[in-house]
Amino acid sequence: MSRRCQITGKGVLTGNNVSHANNKSRRRFLPNLQETSLLSDILGTAVPLRMTTNGLRTVEHNGGLDSFLLSTPNRKLTPEAMTVKRRILRVQEKKAAVA
Repeated sequence: MSRRCQITGKGVLTGNNVSHANNKSRRRFLPNLQETSLLSDILGTAVPLRMTTNGLRTVEHNGGLDSFLLSTPNRKLTPEAMTVKRRILRVQEKKAAVA
């Protein structure tokens, strides 16, 4: 499994460890990934995601998982987020057809 946020797409960055003697060796800056389950109001279930804490704050700031995915353009979403967005749109269309 890759070290990449399923919402924002934030991944691993690289840089240098710099010692007191100014010796440089390569290192990796890993994103703060958390296994979370976000509740989708439209789907009525919890959606398990592996996302960064920054991504979690972004989703909560935008009013929850459903409103975040529906308001974000497709080109800015990762493939995992697009899958959840398609599920939400499909259920939303079914509910609109019934009503």
